[in-house]
Amino acid sequence: MKKKLYIVPIHQPKAENLRLLRAALEEVFPFEVELLRLSFDLNALFNSRRNQYHSTEILENLLKQMPADTERILAVTDLDLYIPILTFVFGEAQLQGHAAVVSCHRLRTEFYGLPQNAPLLMERLVKEAVHELGHTFGLVHCENPTCVMHASTYVEEIDLKSYHFCPDCQGLLHLDG
Repeated sequence: MKKKLYIVPIHQPKAENLRLLRAALEEVFPFEVELLRLSFDLNALFNSRRNQYHSTEILENLLKQMPADTERILAVTDLDLYIPILTFVFGEAQLQGHAAVVSCHRLRTEFYGLPQNAPLLMERLVKEAVHELGHTFGLVHCENPTCVMHASTYVEEIDLKSYHFCPDCQGLLHLDG
């Protein structure tokens, strides 16, 4: 059975973004990439005090519903995500696990009071998706500021890096799960 990388839309990410993300991930990873619809109880994931959604709980839900032929599973959402120790996260992944999640919410230029920029949103989304999936393959944050595995606390840091692994990270990347 050929293993797959599944993209799971949660809430309302744009179909065009999902299509472009799928094509980009097929260039980076040697897996068949498919969209997969799963059901989530968004109310159970929502923290009303923070007005955000708990990304770790999304990962747990992905793992519970993961098909048998899954190599990796990536949720893509437009919801604002958090983990308890941070104000927000662009995404989260299991280190050497199977699940990751990324959010478009804070990747949008409109979030920062700027005009809409769909190409920049897509570029940021691809970088964050590759970054989080890199964690699932055991990669940690990289000191090289242009490597996709470089940590990004601010959206401007995402803009400075590429969506490729630097030679050091590429050498550590084992895509056999």
